[in-house]
Amino acid sequence: MHENQEKLLNLAKKTDISKLSFREIGRILGIKDPQTVIYHLKKLQEKNMLYFDASKRQRVAKPKAFINDALFNIPILGSANCGQALELAQESILGFLKISPRIIGRNKPDQLYVVKAVGNSMNNANDVKGGPIDSGDYVVVDHGNTDPDNGDYVLSVIDGAANIKRFYKNGNEIRLVSESKSEIPPIILTKEDIEANSYLVCGVVVRVIKN
Repeated sequence: MHENQEKLLNLAKKTDISKLSFREIGRILGIKDPQTVIYHLKKLQEKNMLYFDASKRQRVAKPKAFINDALFNIPILGSANCGQALELAQESILGFLKISPRIIGRNKPDQLYVVKAVGNSMNNANDVKGGPIDSGDYVVVDHGNTDPDNGDYVLSVIDGAANIKRFYKNGNEIRLVSESKSEIPPIILTKEDIEANSYLVCGVVVRVIKN
């Protein structure tokens, strides 16, 4: 995030900036040109990190899903690889995906977050809602479900790297399967891998939003 955007967010946490002029905001933050303030405010609003509530007060989005104007605002937490587990997991919020609850099929957005898919190993995943998963798509994950059933699509972390795969468990063995138009071998894990905290299920995929 740009330094000026961080400054604006920190200011908005302390005061109602909707009552300040752009010039006043710039003076407080040490930004000389009001157009610079306008530009970075617009960028934050595009990411839904700043939004207007029902009383038209500018608010800072908290690091979790919320409802505003009857729409879900779901945090985008980074990227997940759809090939080998190479894309590092990220915890910083990159913005919020604004979407109708009807598309998700839920009344509340609790425990939902979004990752952006990287890679093509799930580009033949036709059983997931909204799929297949192509590189650049937004993948909505239910963090409240970390005990997947066989056949679920899951977001998991292996040695600190996030990946999206189809989950299968047989005894003490877990197989994370790619569904690709190319031939890609599965990732196979054992009970020992799980006990060593090398592998963690972060949630079940509930919907793909095509980008």
